[in-house]
Amino acid sequence: MRIVQKFGGTSVANIERIQAVAERVKAEVDAGHQVAVVVSAMSGVTNQLVEYCRAASPMHDAREYDVVVSTGEQVTSGLLAMVLQNLGVQARSWMGWQVPIHTDSVHSKSRIDSIETDELVSRLEKGQVAVIPGFQGLGADNRITTLGRGGSDTTAVALAAALNADRCDIYTDVEGVYTTDPRIVPSARKLDKITYEEMLEMASLGAKVLQTRSVELAMNHHVRLQVLSSFTTAPGTLVCDEDEIVEKEIVSGIAYSRDEAKVTLIGVADSPGIAASIFGSLADASINVDMIVQNVSEDGTTDMTFTVGRADVDRARGVVERAEAVTYSEVRVDSQVVKVSVIGVGMRSHVGVAKTMFEALAEKSINIQVISTSEIKVSVLISEEYTELALRSLHTAFGLDAE
Repeated sequence: MRIVQKFGGTSVANIERIQAVAERVKAEVDAGHQVAVVVSAMSGVTNQLVEYCRAASPMHDAREYDVVVSTGEQVTSGLLAMVLQNLGVQARSWMGWQVPIHTDSVHSKSRIDSIETDELVSRLEKGQVAVIPGFQGLGADNRITTLGRGGSDTTAVALAAALNADRCDIYTDVEGVYTTDPRIVPSARKLDKITYEEMLEMASLGAKVLQTRSVELAMNHHVRLQVLSSFTTAPGTLVCDEDEIVEKEIVSGIAYSRDEAKVTLIGVADSPGIAASIFGSLADASINVDMIVQNVSEDGTTDMTFTVGRADVDRARGVVERAEAVTYSEVRVDSQVVKVSVIGVGMRSHVGVAKTMFEALAEKSINIQVISTSEIKVSVLISEEYTELALRSLHTAFGLDAE
C-alpha cells in the first residue's frame, strides 16, 4: 500500500513532537507500506517569517517573500528525515523544486499544475521514505512559490493523486471531523465517514479541520482522505465518495462562520440592471458576496441585503457608495452576525430539513435574517449573540447528539 502522511504545525511543533511523528511514519514502513510524508512548518514559525518580511520591507517583492516563508517547511522536512534515519528508516528530504512540484507563478498564492513523480516512485519502491515540505513549489519562472495558508494540505492531496496513493492521512490536533464544533457543543460526536461534498461544504462554511482547496482536489481526483490526531491513537474520519457510505445521515453536520457582515441597501430603485450594477461593482473590486436577499416594496423600490466577509465590509460600503448607476436612500451595515449551516447529502432524498431547522430556531426565539440553500445545505444568518444556542438547538433537533 502506498500512503501519503501529512503532519500539521502543532504535530511538528518541537523536536519531541517530530520524534513522535517519526515513530508513526516508522510504524507504516514496518507494516510494509510505501510512505511519503508532507510536513508543515513548526507551529508559529510561518507567522514569525511573515513578520520578518513585513519588518524588512512593508511593500516587499512577492518572489522574495516566498523564498523566506517557504523555509519553515524546509527546516521541518530536514529534521524529520534526520530523526527517521536515527530510527533506522531510510529517508531523505525533497524540496519542492527537487521533486519538482510545478506551479503557476502567482507568488504567495500559487496553484499546483503538475508533479513529476518518476524519481519519487523509484525511491519509494526501494523502501525509502520521502519527506517533502508542504506549501511550496516551483513556478514557471523557475522561482520558489508558495501555495497560500493551508497549502500543506493541498500539497499532500496533490502528491497523493500524482502518486496514485491508496490513502492520504492528514494528521492534525483534532481526532477527526465532528458533527459540529465540540468546544461549543460538548455532545458533538466524531464521524466515521463523511462525503467529499459534505466536507467541502463544512470547510467552506467555517469548519477549520481541512483547507477547502485540498478537499476540492481530493474530490476531483478521488483521493481517499483520513483526518486523525497525531496526539492520540484513536481512529479518525474518512473523507470519501458517497458510494462508500452505506447509511447516509439526512444531516451529517452543522457548521458556522463568524466571518460574516451584512450590508443592506434601503430604497433601491426596482428596475432592470440594478442588481448587475451592485454586484458587478463588488466583483470588480474582488469582494466575494455570499448570501443575497431582495424585498420588493409596493412603492417601486426594493431593499437589497447581501453578506460579505467582515474584512471586506468597509470596502463593500465604499464600492456601493461610489457606484453611479445605483440609487438608494440608506446603507446599513451589521457585523454582529453569524452564518449557521446544516449539511448532509441525505437532503437530496428527504424533505423537511428547512422546516426542522426553522422550527428549532423559532422555539429559541432566534430570528432568521437571511436564508440560502443548495442541494445539500441550508444556511441562515442570525445575530452573533445566539451562535451557541443555535448550534446546540440544531444539533439536538437533527438527532446528532452523542448517545
